[in-house]
Amino acid sequence: MTTTTDDNLGFILGRRSIRVYSPGEVNALAVTRLLEAAMAAPSAMTRDPWRFVVVRERQTLSKLATLHPGAAMLASAAVAIVVCGDLDVAFERHISYLLQDCAAATENLLLAAHAQGLGACWVGIHPGEALVKRVKELLSLPASFVPVAVVSLGQPGEQAPPRTRYNAAHVRAERW
Repeated sequence: MTTTTDDNLGFILGRRSIRVYSPGEVNALAVTRLLEAAMAAPSAMTRDPWRFVVVRERQTLSKLATLHPGAAMLASAAVAIVVCGDLDVAFERHISYLLQDCAAATENLLLAAHAQGLGACWVGIHPGEALVKRVKELLSLPASFVPVAVVSLGQPGEQAPPRTRYNAAHVRAERW
C-alpha cells in the first residue's frame, strides 16, 4: 500500500492539541521514540542545542501545571517533556537560533506523539522571564539552559477533528 500526498497532509492536519488525558502510562520506549523524532529536527549549523527534561513525577507535573495559566493539563498528563536550549551550544550563541531549533524539535515531537496515538499539547515557556526563572529553579537547569516549552503527553481523553487554518489572505506572491 502506498501513501499519498493527501494521506501525509491529512496526518499533519490531524495533529491537534490534546489537553484531556485518560488514565494510562506512556512507556519509556515511546518517550525515547519521541525524543529521537525531536532530535531529527533541523538546527542552525547543525548545532543541536536542544536539551530535554522528561518529567514523570506527579508532584513535579503538578508544580509545572501551577506555573503557567495554560498548563493545567500537566497535572493529569502521564509525562511531560520540557524542551530547553543550551545557549552555549546554539549557533553564534543567538537566542533566536536557539528558539527556532527548539521549535522545530518541539513540532517533530508533537508529530511523533500523534503518530504513536498519544495526546500532546505544546505550552510555551519562553519569553516569559518570571516563568523561565521558575522552571529553571524547579528543574535545576544549568545557567546556560533556556526552557522554551513543555509538552504534556498522555493517553488521549478527547478527540479533535482534523483541520486546516489556511487563510489565503495571509499569502502574497513575490511581494507583499
